[in-house]
Amino acid sequence: MGRIMEKPLDGQTVLVTGASGGIGAAIVERIALEGARPIIHYCQDERAAELVLERTGGSGVILQSDLTDPEGPCELWQKAVAFAGRIHGVINNAGIRTEVPIEASSATWKTAWQREFQLNLFAAADLCKEAIQHFRTEGGGRIVNMAGQAGQRGSAADILPHGATKAALINLTKSIASSFGREGVFAMSVAPGLVRTELAEKYIAAHDEAEAVGDIPIGYMAEPGEIAELVAFLLRHSQESLNGATLDVNGGSYIR
Repeated sequence: MGRIMEKPLDGQTVLVTGASGGIGAAIVERIALEGARPIIHYCQDERAAELVLERTGGSGVILQSDLTDPEGPCELWQKAVAFAGRIHGVINNAGIRTEVPIEASSATWKTAWQREFQLNLFAAADLCKEAIQHFRTEGGGRIVNMAGQAGQRGSAADILPHGATKAALINLTKSIASSFGREGVFAMSVAPGLVRTELAEKYIAAHDEAEAVGDIPIGYMAEPGEIAELVAFLLRHSQESLNGATLDVNGGSYIR
């Protein structure tokens, strides 16, 4: 019994996209700590991905793919299956947040929306499709889609594409959960608020931390490790009833 408690993800192979830094890297380290074998996706920073793999003890693999390329998600899935054979979980974590004011030119506006939807939603949807088909024939599996607070309450004026993609991702998660749960395919969303990542640090540098956390009742932003611990929990076999849930992690700054 002690071993089960220590390694609740023992035997699982889990694909994590956007895993060379930030929340993705934290997720990889946490699921490896709990016994999973991680497949670490990266786009550009191979060395960062290698360092993440090293910190997990080297039990997994790093795979490169550009998810802004429409062919990238399926190519990544094929590489992952070629490596692992059986995949038990997919964490759609890769994403961007583009600042584009409504005063931008039509060309700039369209480019921002198209790129953000491709990475934040379409790539995740393609990986969900591949995962569902795999899970239906291989004994089930878990999908965790990393959404965001903006998908729940809306975005600021200069990041409208971001909130729209995250809301769509939450809706996709609910549809998968209700459509395929009886076949052993479980899907959940995690919707973080402000998390102390490189992106957040840049925001703080441009403003100040007091302003950044001003609307968070607990007075501070989440750490990547908090999000990672929750994602690992969602992968546990004991948590099937969370199928379809969207879990808010925002310190009380948005309460439904």
